[in-house]
Amino acid sequence: MSPSQNLWSDLLADFQNPNFQWQVLALLICAVIGYLLSRGLMKHFSGDPNHQSPLGAALTSFQRVLTPLLTLPLIALSMGLLGRSQSVGLLRMAMPLVLSFLLIRLVFYMLRQAFVKDGRIGGFLQAFEQSFALIVWTVLALYITGLWPDVMLFLDETTLPVGRHRESLLVILQAILSVGVTLILALWASAMLEQRLMRLDTVHSSLRAVLSRVVRAVLILIAVLLSLSMVGIDLTVLSVFGGALGVGIGLGLQKLVSSYVSGFVILLERSLSIGDVVNVDRFSGQVVQINTRYTVLKGTDGAESVIPNEMLVSSPVQNLSLTSRHVRLTTSFIVAHETDIDRLFAEIERALSGIPRVLAEPQAALLLTRFAPEGLELEVVFWIDDPENGRGSVMSAVNLALLKLLKEQGVRLSPQLPREPGVTDLTNKSLIHKTLSDDLA
Repeated sequence: MSPSQNLWSDLLADFQNPNFQWQVLALLICAVIGYLLSRGLMKHFSGDPNHQSPLGAALTSFQRVLTPLLTLPLIALSMGLLGRSQSVGLLRMAMPLVLSFLLIRLVFYMLRQAFVKDGRIGGFLQAFEQSFALIVWTVLALYITGLWPDVMLFLDETTLPVGRHRESLLVILQAILSVGVTLILALWASAMLEQRLMRLDTVHSSLRAVLSRVVRAVLILIAVLLSLSMVGIDLTVLSVFGGALGVGIGLGLQKLVSSYVSGFVILLERSLSIGDVVNVDRFSGQVVQINTRYTVLKGTDGAESVIPNEMLVSSPVQNLSLTSRHVRLTTSFIVAHETDIDRLFAEIERALSGIPRVLAEPQAALLLTRFAPEGLELEVVFWIDDPENGRGSVMSAVNLALLKLLKEQGVRLSPQLPREPGVTDLTNKSLIHKTLSDDLA
């Protein structure tokens, strides 16, 4: 008789045992103690939610796994204590149940640590979790009912053609399981290392990003190689695949590989960082994400542009916040010749000081840029340090403040006459002659 059949028969026999209630009580006590221990560990290590330690943050996300993990050894201990004086069929049945529950929650935890960003779970991940849980509970049901040995024998005797050989369905499923387990472990480990790297404030953000991506790629490669060797696949056969892949890269994947290489160049040389405001080609915005193949720019209108990294390396890029976030903006207008410029200088500086985004240092300035026939051309210069919020709003606020000030001061704005090509100021004698001729006429 198989162990699973013994398990089921022992459970049925225990129902008629008057000491059965002690097993039920022991099982309830183990569950309650496991829950209370997990809660106690959470409160001890988590501390203040706003200032959690790395261990506390890890336990917060590990909470759903911690309860069955602590309950399992308690049940094993109860089996050892009660098994000396009575049958423990219920506790033996509880062991695979709790173990299955622990396995499901542990896989869910690893998958969500590796794939879930910003708390959003994708539909594919939800479907995979449901499928995995269904498989685990099905295997458990087969084991408890005693059908598992028959299923294993059927899988072992059923063969499928794999190349020139035939492999049993059991070996194929074991290979898929080993690859899946090693990949999940590699992705979970890379996610944990990425979280630790992103907390290192002493390391530049670009270097942290490139290290996390290199670690993930290396761990996935190691996981694939280990899983293939565990199944028994000779790794020398990968040399053919590597040669074919090299030819494919040389012929058809030049742009793709160029973008990947450019991504590592950008991250290593730190020419771009997350939060920078850049202009490249016809696109502009704030860098919100730097991936290995592409970079995402978010414009002031909310639109996101996906830029291949190759373009950021081979094309000129204007970075408005590479070494300093201060950006100089200007607006110009023409006033009448009789305007008191000295008084206007002081009033404009006072008017701009009340606009939130305009910096006090460097100070705003008023420049007399040109003596025009229609008046004096003035240029207002001011600075901002948040180019990611766009220029339109601050330019509008400055222009409105200037218009209000000019009306209060009684300053008359003069219309700007069109300039002739190549003429920049009144020192050009031909323009002076033309203007005087038009006045006499």
